[in-house]
Formats: sequence, structure tokens, C-alpha cells
Amino acid sequence: MQQFIRYGLVGAAATAAHYAILIACVQWVHWPAWLASGYGAAIGAQVAYLGNRWFTFAHRAGIGASWLRFQALALAGALLGMVIVGVAVRVGIYYVLGQMAATAIVMLLSFVLNRAWTFR
Repeated sequence: MQQFIRYGLVGAAATAAHYAILIACVQWVHWPAWLASGYGAAIGAQVAYLGNRWFTFAHRAGIGASWLRFQALALAGALLGMVIVGVAVRVGIYYVLGQMAATAIVMLLSFVLNRAWTFR
């Protein structure tokens, strides 16, 4: 349970970075929400990797293998999030609400996979 709480704290920081990029890209640069979601996820993933490596899982093994595994899962999560946001916008749901749903789904899936595979 302690790991999950730490994972949530790191996730909050990564999510803040993700949402800041998402909103800035949609509101200021006028990108489609699904594309901004992917870009924000890429930035947030780097915040999440560092926090999870040292704070959540106290992973001390070489950085190379865990970084590659984490990035593979982050890419899969970003793609899933992009699809969810794209579908949400297409059916008339505000993009931030779509991103909130995507965040919840991806967070649960990525915790299980990161714990079992990336930082084992």
C-alpha cells in the first residue's frame, strides 16, 4: 500500500506536468486535444520515471533496462490516452474530462505493469 501511495504522489507531479502541457498546447498553440495529450504524456513520463525509480520503487539496478521498459509502457499508455481523449472529444466531451478518464485508466494499468515488470 505504501508503494501505491508513493506511486500516486509521483503520478500527481507527472500528471501536473502532463496537464500543463496538454492545456497549453490546446489553448495557446491550438493543437488537437488528442495530439496535445500525447505530447503532455511524453513529458509527464520523464517526471514519472525519475520519481518512480528513486522514490516509489527504490530501484537501484542499472538505469538502461528499467528506462527502456518504462518508456515502452509510457508509450502504450500515451497511445491509449490519446485514443480515449480523441473519442471523448469526438462524442462531445470536454477534452480535460476525457483526459481525466484516460489518466485514471492508464494509472491503474501502469502501476501493475511497472511494479511487475519495469522496477521488479
